[in-house]
Amino acid sequence: MHDIAFTVNGNPERATVPATMTLLELLRDRLALTGTKEGCGIGECGACTVLLDGNPVTSCLMLAVEAHGHAIETIEGEAVGGELSVLQQAFIDEGATQCGFCTPGMIMSARGLLHRSPQPTHEEIVEAIAGNLCRCTGYEAIIAAIELAATRLSSPSTNKREGRLP
Repeated sequence: MHDIAFTVNGNPERATVPATMTLLELLRDRLALTGTKEGCGIGECGACTVLLDGNPVTSCLMLAVEAHGHAIETIEGEAVGGELSVLQQAFIDEGATQCGFCTPGMIMSARGLLHRSPQPTHEEIVEAIAGNLCRCTGYEAIIAAIELAATRLSSPSTNKREGRLP
């Protein structure tokens, strides 16, 4: 067993975990953050994508002990005070949610991209979500949603309420 300390969505956390526990299991089973989905369990579908220090990772492949000392962001951290993030609203506005199973992972991958590149090209968006599988939308609505969020975030009238993107 290993004692770890980390933050999740800005909140400090501590846990005692076995060496074999994945970050996905820690988030879902111990912390009840069930927005992060288990799809394939082998890092191929992206449904379990979360941000580790701002970078997308597949939490089904990452051991919980590797989170020690790091900042984890999950889909539960997107909405603040009941208000959807710019990115979440863009997914709704563009009809990019469909069944919703892949949506949390897609949003987290998109968020990581917008942290790195606030005005991404179409190609950068396609590359950023390449590890996330969707069976419903055909990806065009998802790409359009990320483009819309980038446009809205670059607008001076956008309320950047959180001090972080998006």
